[in-house]
Amino acid sequence: MSQRFTKEKVLAALKKSAAVITLFSLTLSFAGCAKKEEGTKYGKINIPALDGSLCGAPIYIAYENGYFKEEGFDVTLISADTETRKIGLNNGTIPIVNGDFQFFPSMEQGVNTIVVDKLHDGCIKIVVRPDSDIKTAEDLKGLKIGVDEVGGTPHQVASVWLENAGISARQEDHEVEFLPFADGNLELEALYKGDLDAAAMWDPLASVAEKAGKVKTILDITKDEPFAGKACCFLYASKVLYEKNPEEVAALLRAYRKAQDFINKNPEKAVDIIIKGKYSQIEDRDLAIYLITSYNYPSFEQRQAGVFNVKEDVHYFAQQLYDIGYLKTDADTYTSKYFADVNVDGGK
Repeated sequence: MSQRFTKEKVLAALKKSAAVITLFSLTLSFAGCAKKEEGTKYGKINIPALDGSLCGAPIYIAYENGYFKEEGFDVTLISADTETRKIGLNNGTIPIVNGDFQFFPSMEQGVNTIVVDKLHDGCIKIVVRPDSDIKTAEDLKGLKIGVDEVGGTPHQVASVWLENAGISARQEDHEVEFLPFADGNLELEALYKGDLDAAAMWDPLASVAEKAGKVKTILDITKDEPFAGKACCFLYASKVLYEKNPEEVAALLRAYRKAQDFINKNPEKAVDIIIKGKYSQIEDRDLAIYLITSYNYPSFEQRQAGVFNVKEDVHYFAQQLYDIGYLKTDADTYTSKYFADVNVDGGK
């Protein structure tokens, strides 16, 4: 049975994490982000990574190639859902996570974290059945779109795309209907059966289905407007850690950047490391190489040349989310408050 969401429910979903943070903050004691051990400068830390996604490739590479260790960390890779990540960032028990602009409303609502870098482009698609006549955002008016959760990044991507095309994404306007599926495979099955007209999805599921001929892509945020050339995933640092020890955040970013540079220059080797370590759900090596290349992980040279500007990307998506009512803070104020330009050679 279909389920319609009011604007109040959408905003409630976006506020969910803040409420959870408040509750857990009362029960979780601040333990810092590192327990010092002999042989490492910053000691033990946990980094969420074990979710089967290619998005976290720099984490896997930094771990396997020893970049975290070089920068003074004894890292344990853990599995953690979105709420757990936000709780850890808020309390300082998790120093850094990769995440999408889905995190933006949570910061506005009190999660104590800041954007410190860009991770990569792309990784979300909107797909339809191969025989579908749907080609544009305008074609989705009056139809049903699958998402992983209302307020999640695929939902926000679809909302921004629709609103830019003059289609209201607000549920109370009844111009589109969003249906949530916690399991991406179930979302695809609903699309195949005709219970959905389109599905907004994370990679690699969308790309695997596309290669198998089961869907066709109508929006790829890696290359299609209004997302082309913009960050999909950012790096978020605990503000608790950043204010207490900015040098530690800088060291983490150096490890990530070494890994991004390696992926940029050695995508085949990076994929082999990821497959061998069973870090990603994807088994198709050629497809994995294509995807990891398309995500545009930046090299050292690209950073030095100023190919992208993290602050501009934060401002861009803050403006997009402000325009559709998912943020209450204007983009200029939001960016100045929630973006930190970390000096990777020394901290702040």
